[in-house]
Amino acid sequence: MATFLYKLGRASFLKRRLVALLWVLLLGATGLVAATNASQPSNEISMPGTEAQEAFDLLSDRYPGMGVDGATARVVFRAEDGTMDDAANQEAVAGVLQELEQSSDEVASVTDPFEVGAVSQDSTTAYTQVSYLVSGFELDDADRDALEAAAETGRDAGLIVEIGGDALFEIPATGIAEVIGIAVAAVVLVVTLGSLVAAGLPLITALVGVGISVLTITVLSGPLELDTTTPILAMMLGLAVGIDYALFIVSRYRAELDEGHSKVEAVGRASGTAGSAVVFAGLTVIIAMAGLAVVNIPILTKMGFAAAGAVAVAVLVAVTLIPAVLGFAGDKVRGSRRTAAEGDDTGATRTSDEDGAGAPGTDAGTERPNMGTRWARQVIRRPVAVLVAAVVGLGVIAIPASQLELNLPDEGSSAPSTTQRQAYDMLAESFGPGVNGPLLVVLDGDGGGDAMAAAEQLTERAMALDGVVAVTPPQPDESGTTALLTVVPASTPSSTETEDVVNDIRDLAAELEQETGATLAVTGQTAMGIDISQKLDDALVPYLALVVGLAFVLLMVVFRSLLVPLKAALGFLLSVMAALGAVVAVFQWGWLAGPLGVETTGPVMSLMPIFLIGVVFGLAMDYEVFLVTRMREAYVHGATPEEAIVTGFRYGARVVTAAAIIMISVFAGFVSATEPMIKMIGFGLAVAVLFDAFVVRMAIVPALLALLGRSAWWLPAWLDRILPNVDVEGERLVTAAPADGTGGSAATAATEAAAAREEETVEPRR
Repeated sequence: MATFLYKLGRASFLKRRLVALLWVLLLGATGLVAATNASQPSNEISMPGTEAQEAFDLLSDRYPGMGVDGATARVVFRAEDGTMDDAANQEAVAGVLQELEQSSDEVASVTDPFEVGAVSQDSTTAYTQVSYLVSGFELDDADRDALEAAAETGRDAGLIVEIGGDALFEIPATGIAEVIGIAVAAVVLVVTLGSLVAAGLPLITALVGVGISVLTITVLSGPLELDTTTPILAMMLGLAVGIDYALFIVSRYRAELDEGHSKVEAVGRASGTAGSAVVFAGLTVIIAMAGLAVVNIPILTKMGFAAAGAVAVAVLVAVTLIPAVLGFAGDKVRGSRRTAAEGDDTGATRTSDEDGAGAPGTDAGTERPNMGTRWARQVIRRPVAVLVAAVVGLGVIAIPASQLELNLPDEGSSAPSTTQRQAYDMLAESFGPGVNGPLLVVLDGDGGGDAMAAAEQLTERAMALDGVVAVTPPQPDESGTTALLTVVPASTPSSTETEDVVNDIRDLAAELEQETGATLAVTGQTAMGIDISQKLDDALVPYLALVVGLAFVLLMVVFRSLLVPLKAALGFLLSVMAALGAVVAVFQWGWLAGPLGVETTGPVMSLMPIFLIGVVFGLAMDYEVFLVTRMREAYVHGATPEEAIVTGFRYGARVVTAAAIIMISVFAGFVSATEPMIKMIGFGLAVAVLFDAFVVRMAIVPALLALLGRSAWWLPAWLDRILPNVDVEGERLVTAAPADGTGGSAATAATEAAAAREEETVEPRR
């Protein structure tokens, strides 16, 4: 691997104009296709194999005129004076209904609240449901404006009118998330690298990779029915890893220059060593993201593959475009660092291999170690205390995760100022909380059963259940073989009481089928959320086994050790549990909700835990690879276990710290998003990286390695013979092309001379 990437890096450096041109052309091509592509993303969540999905599909087939899979809007009316029975208020509602029917060619039906009984007991509130023939994404601004205009007509007549439903759905906005993340990343890069040019390279290349990824996802949104949050998540992850991967290679390149290598040789060695770490770190993220397919929820699978694609592009950019742009940057990438004695690859004081005490990481003249060295030595001196403090601290933060409640977000999680939330609250106050999460019960007699007889029996038995307040009269389809009922629970859609009602109704299925021959199924958004949560619970263990197993094998190949990959996996579990605890504390309990802009609290989104596990596992392995490869490199070159730890921190601590701060900044920037799902994911990923980088990798990892000593790098001889040697440390590069003081071996003299001539065309001699 190191040899291949060494050659690829040199080739990209020498052919930098061609490489840069190809990436620019690819970016332009995807941008042109995206600009001319009119496809729309999807907001549908399908769950193959679940009862709710099967019932929904049956409804779409048996009730084609209802627009079951189309958008809906609930227009809620409340009388400011008097009741809805007053003639003036009824006349105002009639005017709104007439305007709604004529508001769009996509309107399938508009219910009359006075005919269907959608009036509260105190007669102060009523609502109508507007059904559309197309989904919310297929409605244009004119349709939404007409809906708002109809509501305004009711307000002008003296009514309080609010609108809920997915007809008002808009593509989530991320606010200034990208700007915040990039701005903080720029500052961190300048401080870390000490050069504006060096700091700009990771930003530019990361933006190129993210641009290609997001534009490609935009083009594929229609054909593949990608969710609207998919490009946002791909941008979030692609930007973070893109900057980190570029930072790692640029830092190693500067270190190789300080060792006296020419630019082309330095690029080759940086690509062969740091580039190898980037490739394997990227593979762990890709495995974690692609592994989401085992859950068998299409929206999660597509999000995972899109994020994996963005990471793959980031890796390709890092090993090809970064070497090319380093060629264009010339000496400017070094900033004020003029000689090898002025700094190491972390931007700290350049150090010799040993100080007077024989420990690595101190300055030959001042005997002052850099911060990474000092920290590693402190941990090595007190490994047990550091280990216990870190594990206990993360364990305390993880405690709220034991109270985790899951459900799909609904309009009750919208900001209180929105019309959707106000409509939700008005319905809950006047009709009870359950009206916002009605259950659709489908009775199918297509196999010879009597659906209407089953519906009559179900109505009687459902009303006798605890937690049910109403059951609508059964509605047959055109053939009379199917009956549809709506059951209104007494509790909110996300409550455990409503989940009990769903399970109680489903428990009646076997008895009804035996008596009438008709099958029963429960669907609707509430039932869909319950089924999603159950499916995610069932898939969690297989997903963890697949992802952790594959990554364990990958890390075992990289580090040629059994205990190092095991330690990495256990550290990840601590990070993710602490992150989930923080998410529960903020988004479910409301701690720090105000400062973080969380306007409503409630159950955590069902997709959040498994998605967080996938992303955090990949990112955790990133830092493991970045930090521990330096330790492994020192160890295989003869350092003691303690010296290897110190060397790893001496060269890698500042870079990993900078990378973590950048990634945290990118993710935290998305907390400003208006969409609760994006806000929650951004926060969860930010705190997970914080815990993993600064507690697990910076404290637990060196403490455990210090306690394990040489056994940390033990691998059975028979396994050592079986595993391929990928040479992430670049040992073959040292053997095959030792530094000759001028930048390479005699075997590379011809390409060195060609590179020098090439450099002069970019940087004329002064």
